[in-house]
Amino acid sequence: MRFHIITLGCPRNVVDSEMMAQLLHQEGHTLVEEPEQADLLILNTCAFIEAARRETYEMLEELAADKKPSQKLIVAGCLPQRYKGDVVDRFPAVDAIIGTRSWPEITSVVRALQRERRGIDYVKQKGNLVASVRRCATMGGTAYLKIADGCNACCAFCAIPLIKGPQRSKPEDYVLREAHELVEEGVREIILIAQDTTTYGWDRTDVGNLPTLLRSISEQVPQLDWLRILYAYPQHVTEELMYTMAELDQVCHYLDIPLQHGHPDVLRRMRRSPDMDGVYNLVASLREAMPDIALRSTFIVGYPGETEDEFETLLQVMRDLAFDHVGIFAFSPEEGTPAAELPNRVPRQVMAERYERAMLLQQEISVARNQEQVGRSLPILIDGAGDGISIGRSYRHAPEIDGLVLLSGEFPTGDFVEAKIVQAREYDLTGEPLI
Repeated sequence: MRFHIITLGCPRNVVDSEMMAQLLHQEGHTLVEEPEQADLLILNTCAFIEAARRETYEMLEELAADKKPSQKLIVAGCLPQRYKGDVVDRFPAVDAIIGTRSWPEITSVVRALQRERRGIDYVKQKGNLVASVRRCATMGGTAYLKIADGCNACCAFCAIPLIKGPQRSKPEDYVLREAHELVEEGVREIILIAQDTTTYGWDRTDVGNLPTLLRSISEQVPQLDWLRILYAYPQHVTEELMYTMAELDQVCHYLDIPLQHGHPDVLRRMRRSPDMDGVYNLVASLREAMPDIALRSTFIVGYPGETEDEFETLLQVMRDLAFDHVGIFAFSPEEGTPAAELPNRVPRQVMAERYERAMLLQQEISVARNQEQVGRSLPILIDGAGDGISIGRSYRHAPEIDGLVLLSGEFPTGDFVEAKIVQAREYDLTGEPLI
């Protein structure tokens, strides 16, 4: 069969889609670029927050409306895992559903569809999985490598534990094998991801911690150019991790530390650590260990009960810590989470106004941080080229969430080009190739 996969949501979904594609390829099926060319349509969904569900439903409606009689439609991932009944009731065009805890069964689902079965349900509500499948990267010179799935945290606003279950860390030999395979496929940058990468190995007795994993990858996959870490819980970033990052040449001096807020009382209501002194000390220690480090964070505005004073404290934290990159989100009440039951909801118009104020402040900070890069020479990993320019990223930029570096001239995707930074904008940099 010819199949087409559409992936919505986070990088963890990207990895699952790539692995599903490889499993299907191993059984003789062919990946095609356009949905109308496919016998089999697979939508790998996101249901993390309301906006993500809305995007997912819109895409599902479009696929269902355009589906040909000869085509089969599979809905995979977070949406059927959390809202199976809704998918089945609203979309009779769906032939099969498969959840986040059972996607390796994709080949069994397809075999059943080939026998003309419909209404196939591969959604498991209990347990969790750790799967490792050889795959080809779909992002040029960059690939995500998922080192754990699920989450043991109890953040009041987050539905991930309800969708994914408890954390399961991938055995180190699985991770190393995947890293080897990706580099053999031409990958230059590997990005380690999990719901919380800093708790890697905590759930297993046969696996070390994140610093140990970094050293193992560095030693056993020396051909790899960049190793990047996303999603580090602030209170779990240890001195050992900082010093390991500073020591290993392959590890990008970049860390994503989602704080979610800056006021201790809001953090308590979020069921997160209220230790802001510890956060200030952490950021200072990271910058001392790696003076050139780029730091990213995310914040939620409009959390239930958030007062103007609490919001102003958040803005002051943003000024003080001056993160290079920040994502701002308006609070979304998620069914089944403790936060959805909290009183004192912040009005939508107030949330929108606070969102704009936070974004404007971060733009000022980002410009200042980017201007510090002007005059530096940096290796740029090329993500694409056309019309006489190339688009790439320095070690300071994670794909799809941070800014870009624009270069004159067209260079091959996946190549590194040394460039001098000559101009800074709110999010992006402009460089001149030094070749």
